[in-house]
Amino acid sequence: MVETILILDFGSQYTQLIARRVRELNVYCEIHPFNKIPENFNGVKGVILSGSPYSVRDDGSPRVDLQRLRDKFPVLGVCYGAQMLAQENRGVVQASKHREYGRANLDFIDTSNELLKGLNQNSQVWMSHGDTITNIADDFKIIASTNTVKVAGFQIENEHTYGIQFHPEVYHSTEGMVLLRNFVEDICECSRSWTPDSFVESTIQALKEKLGNDQVVLGLSGGVDSSVAATLIHKAIGKNLHCIFIDNGLLRKDEFRLVLESYHSMDLNVTGVDASDRFLDALKGVSDPEEKRKIIGRVFIEVFDVEAHRIQDVSWLAQGTIYPDVIESVSVKGPSATIKSHHNVGGLPDFMKLKIVEPLNSLFKDEVRRVGATLDVKPEILNRHPFPGPGLGIRILGDVTREKVSLLQEVDHIFVQGLRDSDLYDKVWQSLAVLLPVQSVGVMGDERTYENTVVLRAVTSVDGMTADWAHLPHEFLASISNKIINSVKGVNRVVYDISSKPPATIEWE
Repeated sequence: MVETILILDFGSQYTQLIARRVRELNVYCEIHPFNKIPENFNGVKGVILSGSPYSVRDDGSPRVDLQRLRDKFPVLGVCYGAQMLAQENRGVVQASKHREYGRANLDFIDTSNELLKGLNQNSQVWMSHGDTITNIADDFKIIASTNTVKVAGFQIENEHTYGIQFHPEVYHSTEGMVLLRNFVEDICECSRSWTPDSFVESTIQALKEKLGNDQVVLGLSGGVDSSVAATLIHKAIGKNLHCIFIDNGLLRKDEFRLVLESYHSMDLNVTGVDASDRFLDALKGVSDPEEKRKIIGRVFIEVFDVEAHRIQDVSWLAQGTIYPDVIESVSVKGPSATIKSHHNVGGLPDFMKLKIVEPLNSLFKDEVRRVGATLDVKPEILNRHPFPGPGLGIRILGDVTREKVSLLQEVDHIFVQGLRDSDLYDKVWQSLAVLLPVQSVGVMGDERTYENTVVLRAVTSVDGMTADWAHLPHEFLASISNKIINSVKGVNRVVYDISSKPPATIEWE
């Protein structure tokens, strides 16, 4: 039974970050919406209550049965979680006179307290709250304060129940990991044994038991998630795993051939299917980005279904779904507003009667890469930048044609290869090129041109949930721009996207 920290999500933007920090301590954790607490507490060693955009003073604000949790486990309330603990135990929470967002320093720390041992006086923390705990019950003990927030941390006496007004999971809380380690290791007594090696061992055994001698089909994309999922399942059932790699005509230059060669050298049972004409014909004249995604998804299912039916007695569909997809599909407010439709979560069309197996659905992207390294998956696959399922179809703004795909493939190839040649590829999280439906005046030689504009984009990130634009050297950008304009017929202008996420998204469509 895996030791687990249960994280109850009240809608905070930082909830996934709490989980990531706990995982970094080699402790398994799961995020559950506050209103979907699991009935079975097997393996749970402690509970963390997240922050929230709500105020505990609001009618209808999120609530849980705190006493039920406190009776069973150590509990750590973060921000909203701390305020809820205080208010429901005769404390007072009021709107702050000065809303506190940003860095603060703990000018009082009770370092004898088990939660805060090892922290230094004046430790920097990150505040993000509009309410403040102004009064606490007699059995609450203040264990941390700032110069403006008296109750920055507390413990309920004779209990392993704690509340902190700041966010230890944010990098700006410089000793936040010390606090979290104290909670999960010393207070919750977790052994910190959840590692990539242990995950691989236990998952392969579980897959053997679950799949037996059944036949499994998996759609490979060439990306990290599906490749690691395929390798895990292959370790468990060997040739009973049948992989299908479909060329939708929207891949990067030479990608279909190169990826197939990589998979065959990994001893995976892979069938390559060139369906590029079918996808491009279906996309003819379509400009709306969401409609393009739906068409690409529909045609993929149709092609995949035909190929899957060529395999005898298939019972399972394997998918490379990862944990952020799962969390998004069961968020506090239900599935988030649709920005773009592409996640695996959501199931299959009714006509595909297959059971689902998702061996990576408890992992974040960086954890998938670590598991892949343990499985000896090739670095060129593990370190590959994320590439969207609809491919270049959503990097060509407006309608998609073979000519536009060919043009963008060349631009993209020059940019990505340039990053590799300059040792910049592994320093950015994702890179891409976008073809705009914009033409502009240019001059080449003595001739006036009126040709296409392309956008280059490179971002730094941990998991893509937030991202900053990569500050690539000006000399590099100048060189790449010059090479694209001189080499790719039809392009006379190159621009670089310096938007961060949020407010922008990484992809343009």
